[in-house]
Amino acid sequence: MSDRGLLIVLSGPSGVGKGTVRKAIFESDDNDFQYSVSMTTRPMRPGEVEGVDYYFRTREEFEALIASGDMLEYAEYVGNYYGTPLPYVEKTLQEGKDVFLEIEVQGARQVKEKVPDGVFIFLTPPDLHELKNRIVNRGTDAMEIIEERMKVAREEIEMMALYDYAVVNDEVPKAVTRIKNIIASEHFRVDRVIGKYIKMLEEM
Repeated sequence: MSDRGLLIVLSGPSGVGKGTVRKAIFESDDNDFQYSVSMTTRPMRPGEVEGVDYYFRTREEFEALIASGDMLEYAEYVGNYYGTPLPYVEKTLQEGKDVFLEIEVQGARQVKEKVPDGVFIFLTPPDLHELKNRIVNRGTDAMEIIEERMKVAREEIEMMALYDYAVVNDEVPKAVTRIKNIIASEHFRVDRVIGKYIKMLEEM
């Protein structure tokens, strides 16, 4: 039977570049992670694809999945639900594959309670002025939404202590390398591998 895979959680404030960094990781030649596509009730943005960027569902559909216990985590953020469907994640981890989640900070807190041995990485901006510039330049949100996102971002950065690692996204290639190095190191942690060796000794 395969060793259980790692659950890798990447989150951080809106506009920090989570999606850009995650896409760069998955487009690299040596990528071996399985991406768990999140679900949301927010409207689809231009260029987004169902089942690639998100699973887009109505509020009623999303709440039905919450009620049935089929969400690993979920959060309501600026008026919309975001979350991670549970069945795919559990099946993939049991197959020994690493699962990569890109989720909101509220959701990461729920995952930490359910899967405490996951690898929790907080992506940070170089500073808050840079973060606001990124959100404004994205051109997808009205000014009142931008201000709300900045308010939430400040609150989220204060929650960084819940995470194992903080990675600055000053340049995407550098952020990608830092994240890959963290995950590679996590695979060699004694508390992750010792059980396998104890089992070997018992079978000798």
